[in-house]
Amino acid sequence: MSNVIELETEDRLEYSFFQNNQGIVQFRVRAPNDAHIALSTAAAEVDPMYEVYIGGWGNTKSVIRKNRTKPDVAEVPTPGILDANEFRGFWIRWQNGTISVGRENEIPPFLSWSDSERVNIEYIGVCTGWGATGSWIIEPPRGTGTAPGYQPGRPANLSSVCWVPASNGQVPPRSFAGGEDNGEPVYVVRAQFNGGLIPGKLIPSHGQSYVPWGGAENGVPQYEVLCDFPGQWLAASGGNIPPNALSAGQSEDGEPLYVGRVVHDGALTVGKVQPSHGVCYIAYGGQELSFPEYEILVQ
Repeated sequence: MSNVIELETEDRLEYSFFQNNQGIVQFRVRAPNDAHIALSTAAAEVDPMYEVYIGGWGNTKSVIRKNRTKPDVAEVPTPGILDANEFRGFWIRWQNGTISVGRENEIPPFLSWSDSERVNIEYIGVCTGWGATGSWIIEPPRGTGTAPGYQPGRPANLSSVCWVPASNGQVPPRSFAGGEDNGEPVYVVRAQFNGGLIPGKLIPSHGQSYVPWGGAENGVPQYEVLCDFPGQWLAASGGNIPPNALSAGQSEDGEPLYVGRVVHDGALTVGKVQPSHGVCYIAYGGQELSFPEYEILVQ
């Protein structure tokens, strides 16, 4: 999806579908109530499928529904979230079974749900109903459609991302330095550890990477280094994950993990952000330390 899509939807509850397998959709909608978005494996209402209802039930609440079946899997009061005379902006992100819905220019989602089933989302549909018509502006995900090296069809969180296998302190060309320790660059890496793919740090002079896990600083001699990355760091806190955050791995339970960093003991140290825990973990001094305020790596 490289261009803005503009369309009108009638009061019919019939989805208009377009392809999007990028892991995120950003849009603006003008409607009095019931802006419905489908996340589907095909350009049709098929199972498995998710639906996000924004401003349903007379513009009083928003929900996530799976396979067009009640009860809804997630629900939150959102009185007045839509407006019949004004465009309102939103984003929806799907990754590793987690659906997150947020407002434009806001990092934390107001609605989210995690599914144990992994559904391969390929199409997005939009519609209105229950007395509402709608005007839609579907935007390319920020920082992906125009990012250097972007390739259509790749997930948004993987565009322009290169992970290079290395070991024993090796630093591949054009590695991404995310921190500093005693004057030595600290590089962004990830490594397999105890069933997860864990973001962490590489200090070349130590001859290995380190990942935070299980309360400890765990040395891992084999790792992947982030290279050729044009991203930047944003201040964040708690489990607030920006829509364009770099997903760098997953926990042993399948939860997406992101790259974070903090200043501790005079060092700028790279670690992992685990949204459900609301903190950034770093491996430092033999321990896994947690910080509720941190910087997170975005594209």
